[in-house]
Amino acid sequence: MAAPPGSSTQGGTPGTPRVLRAMNDRAALDLLAAHGPLTRTRLGELTGLSKPTASQLLTRLESVGLVRTTGNVTGRPGPNAQLYEIDPAAAHVAALAVDQEGITAAVADITGQVAGEHRVTAPATDESLTNRTGELVAEAVDGALAAAGLGRDDLHSTVIGTPGALDPRTGKLRYAPHLPGWQSRTLRDELAEVLHTPIVIENDVNLAAIAEQHHGTAQDFDDFALVWADEGVGAAIVLGGTLLRGATGGAGEIGYMPLPGAPLAQGGPDAAARPDGGGGFQMLVGSPAVVELARDHGIDAPTATKALAAALRTPGAGDEVLTELARRLATGLASVVAVVDPELVVLSGEVAQAGGERLRELVETEMTGLALPRPQLRISEIEGDPILIGALRTAVADARQTVFDTARFDA
Repeated sequence: MAAPPGSSTQGGTPGTPRVLRAMNDRAALDLLAAHGPLTRTRLGELTGLSKPTASQLLTRLESVGLVRTTGNVTGRPGPNAQLYEIDPAAAHVAALAVDQEGITAAVADITGQVAGEHRVTAPATDESLTNRTGELVAEAVDGALAAAGLGRDDLHSTVIGTPGALDPRTGKLRYAPHLPGWQSRTLRDELAEVLHTPIVIENDVNLAAIAEQHHGTAQDFDDFALVWADEGVGAAIVLGGTLLRGATGGAGEIGYMPLPGAPLAQGGPDAAARPDGGGGFQMLVGSPAVVELARDHGIDAPTATKALAAALRTPGAGDEVLTELARRLATGLASVVAVVDPELVVLSGEVAQAGGERLRELVETEMTGLALPRPQLRISEIEGDPILIGALRTAVADARQTVFDTARFDA
């Protein structure tokens, strides 16, 4: 992986020793991040560098605090070989997942290892919290930092996952009328001023798809759709390995998609008259709709998770609930599949997780007779909060772009 002659990067003249050294440094750091501790010999094999060059590289990276030694390889003939790894203290990042009930924050080091988490309760219906968004975000991050034994000065960057999408043209959060405190056009700058780090605000379902792409069932797929059925309903579309965003950041907002049996979503994506968006696919398969569907069949439960758990163990009425829900899901999925033709569809969120394999099989059966491509259909197997996991993955990747650029030490 040694840099080829004539290669170039930003910040130097093509082919100069400084540029080639920075390229080799980055290649080595990426390998250490991906594979964990490596010996000098193994790193040389993977990069194509000579042993003396690999030794000089590791010494240089250790001197600037990016690499550290971590024991030796034992049990082999000859001298014990020293192991090298990314120094976790090189940088820390924060990731947040925002929902209707509060904010969850996590802090991780540059290797992606979570060092601390904290949850702040902040119901979207509490009007007293509307003008306290920055304060609540700071409280969540500070709690996670305290759990990690760190302070704000230790943070390199922050990624926040929210329902809706940040319009790149206006800076305003759209498709999230149920989060009134997050509608400021200067929100990103306000939060950056509070936390003293760069801020990325990303759609929560997009982040769930990133988690699925790197840690879940979509790892071997370049073309897939993740359909999120929870309190809100949305999708993330990945084609050719690239996440589609749309002109206003609203690609995948299928909760507003008009379908037979659901009222039309009136007033546009910023309408706040109804917290459920006011119509569309979400009115058929969102968590409140599942509770109502179960109640219509004599199954009374306070949440979608409990309603579907009861349906799974209730012959007759439960079967009817699951079959109708599968029909509704299949109807919406058919529109997605007809437009983007993904190789895989991943079902995620509270409704999909609660319905499990039984619901997946019923959805697959409903889609069998449709005159369109039939992608593989799977339930997400991500353990933990996929939105937070995706936010952490994004934050760490963004931080590495800067932290692993050793050309900055020569500036």
